[in-house]
This record gives sequence, C-alpha cells and structure tokens, in this order.
Amino acid sequence: MPKLIRVFALSLATAALLIFSTASFAAAGDWLVRVRALQVNPNDDSGVVSGISGSRVGVESDTTPELDFTYFITTRVAVEGILGSSRHDINGQGSIAGLGKIAKARTLPPTLTLQYHFQPQARIRPYAGIGVNYTKFYDETATDSLNNALGPTQVSLSSSWGLAGQLGVDIAIKKDWFVNFDVKYIRMRTTATLDSGSTERKVDVNIDPWFIGIGVGRRF
Repeated sequence: MPKLIRVFALSLATAALLIFSTASFAAAGDWLVRVRALQVNPNDDSGVVSGISGSRVGVESDTTPELDFTYFITTRVAVEGILGSSRHDINGQGSIAGLGKIAKARTLPPTLTLQYHFQPQARIRPYAGIGVNYTKFYDETATDSLNNALGPTQVSLSSSWGLAGQLGVDIAIKKDWFVNFDVKYIRMRTTATLDSGSTERKVDVNIDPWFIGIGVGRRF
C-alpha cells in the first residue's frame, strides 16, 4: 500500500507540474496594460542647414511617462500600441555650434507593433515585435539665440512615418501583475524649416531614436 500511495502521489505531482508548466499567462482576447518610464535617446544625424555653410543640428534626449496596451490575438501573438509625448531640445552644431540651443519641439509618436511572445507560460516572458510608427511634431519654438542670429524665426518640423523594431520582457511578480523592460528602435526622419520672413532655410534630420522603457503592468 505505501508503494501504491507513493506512485499515486508521484503521478499527481507530475500531472500538476505539466498543467502549471503549460498554463499560459495570457490567452486570446486578454489585454495587458503597462505604465513605463521611457528614455528617448536620438541616434541623430543631420544635413546642412541650407544657406549656412558647415552648419548642422543635433537632438537631445528626454525622459517621459508612457502608456501602452497589448491585445493577444492568440496565446503567443499580440499587438501593442503605445501612447506618450516627449520634449526635445535642438542644438546647433558645426559652424552654428556657438548658438547652443536653437529650438525645442515636442513629439507625439504613436507606434503599433505585432509581437511574438516566446514563453507565455513562464515567469520570465520575452517577446519581440515589428511595426510602424507615425510621429507628429508640435509646439516647435525658436530660442532667443536663433532669433538673435537670424531675426524672428518660425520653426516647423514635418511629420514622420517609419518602421519600428522591439525587444522586451515581462517578469511576473503576482498573479496578474508584472514588471516590464522594453527597447524599441524607430526610424524617424523629419525636415525642419526655419522661416525668418524673407528667408526660409531647411535641414533634413534623421532622429532614429532608441526608446528604452521600464515599468509595471497588469493583465485584464
């Protein structure tokens, strides 16, 4: 009898292990909502500001809150949308480096990615995604430094469409709660126009930022 009991207990333990090891954290129709602190780090490169030989511009980093929503199509395939806005200083470089900060602008970069979750049943759940980004620039403002150099100047940046790549991981901390680490690379290109009344200058800028986020999330 003791031997039969041991065999029965071992069978139950094995069955339980199989059940819990294959149970998925998220199933089709589930939502994940995350709040992240996001560091936006431009990998920028610019052309020459038209009419100003040797001039270039650079874009500074920013840290901002971000909200994202993930919907599971299947246990492993999901779509994610992010919402947030960042503010960036634009600096003169090359022959106009002495001007320092020449403008500032805000971005609204909604991004949609299609994700594959590699281990939905595990405590540590890595994923990868690819998608598309649209960036709207707004609240562009010239600084006193630029206005003094060129005269009163209006600054505008064209909108951008580009591909986005993503790697991340969710780490379970409670039944429906988890912490998240996420990295995205976005192809972001814009043309900045400096309108000083009688003279209009343009410069093409490749911003191409890395989005590095850490936060918490919950399954619904």
